[in-house]
Amino acid sequence: MITNSISPVGLLTQLQGAQAKTTPAEATESFASFLKGALDSVAAQQQNVHSLNDKFLVGEVDENKVIIASTQAELSLNLTAQVRNKVIEAYQEIMRMQV
Repeated sequence: MITNSISPVGLLTQLQGAQAKTTPAEATESFASFLKGALDSVAAQQQNVHSLNDKFLVGEVDENKVIIASTQAELSLNLTAQVRNKVIEAYQEIMRMQV
């Protein structure tokens, strides 16, 4: 089972260390690679659920594993959607600012 979780403490430490000596271009690239990794993790969890469902239908996997994997994938997807919503809200707020 694939379980790649995002650690808030690890992310904070990584971002604090990166802030000290990176240029804006490097920070943008680092943030983009972090987002890509997080989205790949969500996609991998979805694929894991599909494979576990197939194995469950054949009788190779216990139903508890399927339920746990699908719940984890659902939570990851919901978190991704909420982060996307917050990013869009922040962008819209910036666009409403008067210069």
